[in-house]
Amino acid sequence: MRYFMQLSYCGANYHGWQVQPHDVSVQQVVEHALATLLRTPTPITGAGRTDTGVNARMMIAHFDTTTPITDTAGTIRQLNGILPADIAVQSVRPVADDSHARFDATSRTYKYFVHTVKSPFLNRSSWRTVHALDYDLMNESAATLMKHRDFTSFSKLHTDVKTNNCIVSFARWERLNEEQWVFTITADRFLRNMVRAVVGTLIEVGRHRMTVNEFENIIDARDRCLAGTSMPAHALYLWDITYPY
Repeated sequence: MRYFMQLSYCGANYHGWQVQPHDVSVQQVVEHALATLLRTPTPITGAGRTDTGVNARMMIAHFDTTTPITDTAGTIRQLNGILPADIAVQSVRPVADDSHARFDATSRTYKYFVHTVKSPFLNRSSWRTVHALDYDLMNESAATLMKHRDFTSFSKLHTDVKTNNCIVSFARWERLNEEQWVFTITADRFLRNMVRAVVGTLIEVGRHRMTVNEFENIIDARDRCLAGTSMPAHALYLWDITYPY
């Protein structure tokens, strides 16, 4: 039987989601917990591959069992007892045997948090800007993302994907309070490092070091070397994933 698991994690202690040969990943830790509980190796497949240090408010992963899980609430409680404090399971539910956490997802949403004051608390979950940013211009630039499909300029180089095309359906900066802003972006899929590169380039626009037209020209150029720096991972969150069922 196949199950979908919803979980969340702080990425600070992990080298991303995907299993690594020499480093600890979220997937590896969750698979170990499942194997301990179910008493058999239990591979999982995630809806995406968050990079080193990136967090997830919501990650969906599927796994298979030879026998049904009759007490999902108990399974969740036991898994959370095995998992470290920075990984938590919210739900486990049965799905059709051909359901796929990655390929069936219709959208993913990421959020990047920015704050404007020195804070020993926000520094763990948000990126501090010491410059005044023009969020109106940043939103004007962000809106152009929805006009394009090829995001090679914001992709990590030498990846194994077959296409760099993505459909961005939402991209906007919003003010949370006097000290915090958040950038939200939704697309059908994301390239490796894409959101952090987009944010880094938007910051250049916000600092008036790049115009809106220049931002769009970077997208058209399909050249990663022209885009802004990749932003720190600790302020990025995989926020939501949607499915047609």
